[in-house]
Amino acid sequence: MDWTGAYEELVTKLEGWLDTLILMLPNLALAVVVVLVAGFGGRWMSRGLERIMRRTELSASAIGLFARIARYGVLLVGLLLALTILELDGAVTSLLAGAGVVGLALGFAFQDLAANFISGVGLSLRRPLQVGDLIEHGDTFGTVEDIDLRTTSVRTPTGQLVLIPNKHIYQEKVRIFTDLKIRRVDLEVGVSYGEDLELVERVTREAIEAVDPRTPDRDVEVFFKGFGGSSIDLVARFWVPFEAQRQYVKAMSDAVMAVKAAYDEHDIVIPFPIRTLDFGIKGGATLDQMLPEGLDEAA
Repeated sequence: MDWTGAYEELVTKLEGWLDTLILMLPNLALAVVVVLVAGFGGRWMSRGLERIMRRTELSASAIGLFARIARYGVLLVGLLLALTILELDGAVTSLLAGAGVVGLALGFAFQDLAANFISGVGLSLRRPLQVGDLIEHGDTFGTVEDIDLRTTSVRTPTGQLVLIPNKHIYQEKVRIFTDLKIRRVDLEVGVSYGEDLELVERVTREAIEAVDPRTPDRDVEVFFKGFGGSSIDLVARFWVPFEAQRQYVKAMSDAVMAVKAAYDEHDIVIPFPIRTLDFGIKGGATLDQMLPEGLDEAA
């Protein structure tokens, strides 16, 4: 093996690389400066964007997301520009192509995660829900405790914490009870068939009007619904201030006690269920009519 020739070839290549490095030193220095400027510029832009977005109604998680996107976006542009300065255009093209392929693969692999993430961004922008709202989604009923970029946390009245993926909140039906800050209470009751219905209506309305707190600009409504099995059924409707479920429950409880006391005062009967036993195949036969004659006499 010709060691002398190999050594000379190696020295020639090293000298060529050194010459290239010397020629590229200005470009290398400029590329380093560009990357440093991009890093500091991205950080500065991120902080400025955060200050601006805090004046809006965006959630903290959305503000943090957009700030990070701005920071890393500026840094990425700086890196691509630095590679271009170093005349590594082929590397830039390869990186962009590889990023596209990786992004496509990740999109297929994490479809649900991406859907929840995008839905979280949408919820942060539209803000149909806010922390503290009382909502119902499917079989989940409770107060919203947190909305991040993946899940919405709901605390049920019995203390359980339920995590709902954001795509379900964004795409499916959600009932929001605290949107108007008032809520209607429907109290159903039945009275005896022998009662004076005009008196029942007046007594019921007066009893409900005494419930406190009650929304004063909404009138109490009393409607008779129909003829029940042992009573004439009616519903009393009234509105109360509402920010938490306990206010609704308390208003219902107070209304029940008020109506019961008013009915007792005016001798209005809330009947027990009545059952009539009919022993005839076609109806209208009593027990003594259906018993055999001998058994009836023995009894």
